[in-house]
Amino acid sequence: MYKNLAATLVAACFFVSAAQAQIPAQSPTKITEPIKAGFVYVSPITEAGWTKQHDEGRKAVERALGDQVKTTFVADVPEGADAERVIRDLAQQGHQIIFTPSFGYMEPTLKVAKEFPNLKFESVTGFKTAPNVAASNARYYEGRYLAGIAAGRMTKSNVAGYVAGFPIPEVLQGINAFTLGMRSVNPKATVKVVWLNAWFDPPKEREAAMALFNQDVDVIAFHTGSTAVMAAAQERGKMAVAYHSDMRRVGPDAQIIAVTHQWGDYYTARVKAAMAGTWTSGSVWGGVKEGMIRVGDFGPKVPKKVQDEIAAKQKAVGAGKLLPFAGPITDNEGKAVLPAGQSLSDAQILNMNYLVQGVVGRISR
Repeated sequence: MYKNLAATLVAACFFVSAAQAQIPAQSPTKITEPIKAGFVYVSPITEAGWTKQHDEGRKAVERALGDQVKTTFVADVPEGADAERVIRDLAQQGHQIIFTPSFGYMEPTLKVAKEFPNLKFESVTGFKTAPNVAASNARYYEGRYLAGIAAGRMTKSNVAGYVAGFPIPEVLQGINAFTLGMRSVNPKATVKVVWLNAWFDPPKEREAAMALFNQDVDVIAFHTGSTAVMAAAQERGKMAVAYHSDMRRVGPDAQIIAVTHQWGDYYTARVKAAMAGTWTSGSVWGGVKEGMIRVGDFGPKVPKKVQDEIAAKQKAVGAGKLLPFAGPITDNEGKAVLPAGQSLSDAQILNMNYLVQGVVGRISR
């Protein structure tokens, strides 16, 4: 997760595809004893959500490597000085590879990494690298576009809601992709946005959802860390798009689709590389193609025809045949952003600083 807009805007020059992610490695040192892998989480491990998905990634490492690995996690660690202390503690305890999945952990990770040059660090959603610090993130917007198609097919009011954390490119990408996906099948659709300036605040998330439901919203999406929006949709008899995790246990009737993050394969590959002495720094920005993002987990209200449509379009996204940010694109102030026949480059996507036509609201500053 990101927390700093100015810093994020420079990220475009760092993120590359998974195939381009390797840079020269340090001298290989194969680990023969069980490797110790540490994980730092920005919120508690809840039933579903951002931290839950990263902990599922940790468990996937354990399943894949068995007694060849020992994992440790520390949850609910605030970004900043507390994160630096926890990361340093894990390094001092002998963890050979440490995963820090929150943007605000990037600088503390880099600082500690300088003190422990023989250890490996994985800054997840960060963009700065070092010889022993790799960066990774996922193309969440690909899943958002597909979820928007589902929302466009399911809405009756033609009004969707979106509870958003911080107004940074990653979140803007999601709002815009969701809106473009929705309007690709339902040109009358609009999306109302509420900004929270928080990643994890269940009471505020719930309050924002309830406010949107009072404004003709019948389907809602969110970029926050808890299940509060899904629970609110279930309570009000509305529809919702789950984020990070499948949330059907919370919203068995409300959930129409989930955009889920899949970290297990990436985490396992990185731990294996550290064990084999082949770990290298670099940056990865993976999506549907790489298996880091997927949509599915349809709720009972979604007709099979719509499910089949989404499945087909997910394959098209993975094959590079369907690009969420293809022109023509106009922002919600009427300014042309991209002409027909063109698509946004990675640099343009990573520096996104506008809302597209169809979004009702402004970027909170």
